[in-house]
Amino acid sequence: MPKVSVVISTKNEEKNIRACLQSIARQSYKDFEVIVVDNDSKDKTKEISREFTSFVYNIGPERSAQRNYGIKSGSGKYALYLDADMTLSPEVIKECVEKMEQDQILAGLYIPETVIGNGFWISVRRFERGFYDGTVIDAVRFVRRSIFLDIGGFDESFVGPEDWDFDLRVRQHGPVAIIRSPLFHNEGDFSFWTYIRKKSYYTKSFNEYVKKWGPDHPVIHKQLGVKYRYIGVYLENGKFLRMLGHPILATSMLFLRFLVGLVYLARAK
Repeated sequence: MPKVSVVISTKNEEKNIRACLQSIARQSYKDFEVIVVDNDSKDKTKEISREFTSFVYNIGPERSAQRNYGIKSGSGKYALYLDADMTLSPEVIKECVEKMEQDQILAGLYIPETVIGNGFWISVRRFERGFYDGTVIDAVRFVRRSIFLDIGGFDESFVGPEDWDFDLRVRQHGPVAIIRSPLFHNEGDFSFWTYIRKKSYYTKSFNEYVKKWGPDHPVIHKQLGVKYRYIGVYLENGKFLRMLGHPILATSMLFLRFLVGLVYLARAK
C-alpha cells in the first residue's frame, strides 16, 4: 500500500489538535505518517502532538511554509494537508488512495468539508460551505507528492489565497476529482468580529494573487467576481433548489457574503 504523509499546521491549538490526531488514528487506511508542523505555540500543542507522532517540528512564519516543510520532509507517495481544527471521517484516506491509484492521471482530490460548531450562524456557515465543494472556491487537499514537489508547493509569499494558487498549479498538471467521505471543520462558537477579522487577514494578498494570474483568468474571474461568487456558485448544477428549500439560511448566508465583500472592497482601496 502506498504511504500517505498527513501534514497538520498548528499554532496554539491545544483545544483542537487531539481530536484531529485521533481522527487520523481511527482511519481505516493504516499506511500513513503524521507530521505536525507547529508555529511556535505557547500552549500544549506540541506535547499533545508527540503523543501521536514523533514528527513534530517548529516552523513559521505562516501556514504555507509549515505545509511546505511538512510535505517535503515526508516520505509518502501522497500528501494530505489539514488544519488543526479539522477531523476526518474514517474512510477519507482510504477513499483518496483508492481513487488516485485507480486513475493515475489524477493530480489531486477535493474532500467535502462540513462546518461544525455551535449556534445559528454556524448552521449558516455549514449551509454556505456545502455549495463550494469541488468548485473553484474550494482547493485540493490530497495530492501526489511528486506533483507537489514539481510545482514547488505553496507560494509562501501569499497569506490567504495560497490554497487557491496551489489548486490552480496542481490542476495544470492533470485533472482533479472529489471523494464522498467528508472532513469536519470545527469553527466553534461563531463571532462576527472573529469572522470579519479572519476574512480581513486572508484578503491581504488578494491583489498579488490577481497580478500573478491576471484579472482575466477565468478562475480568478469566478473566485473574485460578483457574478459567480455571489450568484453562480449557489445556483449551478441544481444547487438553487437548496436555496429555495432553506430561505432563512440562504438569506443569512448572503448577508455574510455581503460583509466579506465589504472587507475586500476596504482592502482594495
